Amino acid sequence: MSANDTSTPTEHGTPSSGSRIPDPIAPVLAPARRSTPAEEARTLVAGTPQGVLASLTADGDPWGSVVTYGALDDGSPVFLVSRMAEHTRNLEGDPRASLVAAEPPNDENPLDRGRVTLAGRVERPTGDALAAARAAHLRAMPSAELYADFDDFLFFVLRVERVRWVGGYGRMDSATAEDYAAARPDPVAPHAAGAVEHLNADHADSLLEIGRALAGFPDAVAVQAVRADRHGMDLAVETPRGTAWPRVGWPASIDEPGGLRAASVALVKQARAAQG
Repeated sequence: MSANDTSTPTEHGTPSSGSRIPDPIAPVLAPARRSTPAEEARTLVAGTPQGVLASLTADGDPWGSVVTYGALDDGSPVFLVSRMAEHTRNLEGDPRASLVAAEPPNDENPLDRGRVTLAGRVERPTGDALAAARAAHLRAMPSAELYADFDDFLFFVLRVERVRWVGGYGRMDSATAEDYAAARPDPVAPHAAGAVEHLNADHADSLLEIGRALAGFPDAVAVQAVRADRHGMDLAVETPRGTAWPRVGWPASIDEPGGLRAASVALVKQARAAQG
C-alpha cells in the first residue's frame, strides 16, 4: 500500500514471520456465504443491549460512558438517559455521538471477539416516533419501565451515518448507513455458543468427517467448530501442513436457533455420502 493510498483493508496480511495458512487440497463441497458487514453489525447490536456511548463536551472533548439501549427496526439505537448524566448534557449541546457495542470477552483472547462502532447524530423523538423508541428500549431493557416516564429521563435515537464492524482478528469491514438499515439480524448466531460447545465435546468424529469431506482438507487430523450462524459454520482444521479456518454451509439456511441440530445432522450425512 502506498503512502497516498487511503483505502481501508478488510483483512490483515499474513505476518512475514508467520507460517502460511494451508489451502484446501480437495474440492470444497459445502461452500457457505458469509453474512455481510451490515448483517454482522445488526446482529451484534441486536444481541448486545449494552455499550459505550461517546459524546462531546462543551469544550469538544470526547466523553465515553456505559449505557443500555434498544434498537428500532432499522437498527437505530435508542437510549434512555437521565438529565443528571454528563452524556445527556453533552448530547443536548452537540448531537454528534457514537456507540461501541461488543461481544463479551473470552478468557483466551478478548480481542478476538466481535464489536461494532456506530456513528451519527442523536435526536429526541416525538409523537409516534417516541412511542416506537420507548417500545424498542423496553423490549431490550424491561426493567427500565420503572423510570422510563420520569420527567428527568429522556429518550434519544442515534441516527446512524457510519458503521465499522470488527469480527475478531482479520475480520473487519465498513458498511453504509443504508445497508445497515436494510440488513436483518441473524437469529441463530447469538444463541449458537451452546450448540458449538456440544459439537466439540460430543461429536469430534463427525466434525472431522465434515472437515475432510466437505471443507477440502482430507489430511485433517482434528477439527473444531468455532462459530455458527444461519448460513453455516466456521471451523478450525488441524493438518500436518498447519491450521486452517475454513467455512462450511448448511444444506439450507436456518432461521431459528433450534434448527442447528437438524442442520448439523444433515451436514454429517452429506459428508458421509461424499466419502462413499
